[in-house]
Amino acid sequence: MLAVPQTPSLLRSLAATLSFAPVERRTVPAALRPRRTVARPMDETLFRDALVRERARAERFEEPFVVARVSRDGRDAVADAWDRTVEAVSAAATPGDLIGWFETRAVIGIIRPAVSRAGDPGVRMGAADTMRRDLQQRLAGTVAGCLVTTDVYDPAQQTMPAWLLTDLSRQRTAIEAIRAVVKRAIDIAGSLAMLVLLAPLMVVVAVLVKATSPGPILFRQERVGARGRVFRMNKFRTIRADADATIHQRYVEMFIEAGARKPGGEGATCKIVDDPRVTPIGRFLRRWSIDEVPQFWNVLIGEMSLVGPRPALPYEVAHYKPWHRRRFDATPGMTGLWQVSGRSRTSFDEMVEIDLRYARNHTILNDLSILLATPRAVWSGRGAH
Repeated sequence: MLAVPQTPSLLRSLAATLSFAPVERRTVPAALRPRRTVARPMDETLFRDALVRERARAERFEEPFVVARVSRDGRDAVADAWDRTVEAVSAAATPGDLIGWFETRAVIGIIRPAVSRAGDPGVRMGAADTMRRDLQQRLAGTVAGCLVTTDVYDPAQQTMPAWLLTDLSRQRTAIEAIRAVVKRAIDIAGSLAMLVLLAPLMVVVAVLVKATSPGPILFRQERVGARGRVFRMNKFRTIRADADATIHQRYVEMFIEAGARKPGGEGATCKIVDDPRVTPIGRFLRRWSIDEVPQFWNVLIGEMSLVGPRPALPYEVAHYKPWHRRRFDATPGMTGLWQVSGRSRTSFDEMVEIDLRYARNHTILNDLSILLATPRAVWSGRGAH
């Protein structure tokens, strides 16, 4: 049973639950700010949690990962030397890497998804060796006295480093428990209120959808949610009932495979522009995001949240790189960081990076600031198609 902190500790817990970094650009959360040249490593607690999640992900998808550890000679190394070490490690990191402290100011680590599935030891160990050599080269030019080791966690192998097999889990803190309860309470209250307030609009939209094109009123589609669980997401139908779904599937595959590039140029989006399958009323509903109103039901029953990563499609997940699957660490939302920053006009890798920053750093007030920024993003119509 969770012990309730005594006053004033409870007040401090509540304050931490609602705390968030200063916002910039009006209502856009500070977490959206461009990354600094030197990434700030996660603290020991967060990095331990990240390693536990990565282990679970490796076992679920049978995809190994590599862990590099960089330690300095002596735990009392001067601050400047550690700052240069962190800078060199950050420079060697790829977009999918997680950087954090195994021991604060003593051992820094990098978690990197391996390039091959379990059972391919040659390629797997090659990735670990390449990672170690890259770190050694970068550290050799700027920092002296660093020891670099790399280990592989592979569910298909019987022999793995003992430290990677130990129990790294921890009990959830009071602050985290309170934050989870408050977030769920906001989801329930917010979704229930919107379903009641928008009931007349939903009736009108339902009549228009049914009257203007044959087929069902609602479009129920399988999506992948938190921890990879599949659920059915509700939307008002905006495309013809006999439309060919492979058109969207091919576009999504192209968009994901483009990675850090925007297919078709800077104006490209993660949605099909001028989709021929969309009905006239569907185009209007999409433009103002009215088609998404039925998702408040998904929020009410706990399959989605008001704020979180975009719900993924199963055929989209099939083309994910291992690090892309970290999006499932958070419950999918009706709106999120990427929607209020660039809407759908961004590359897929950039979208995932924004989602991961949200999953690692979200707070209640950051959620509220995203909700406040959403109407403006919808009104501007950036990327809404």
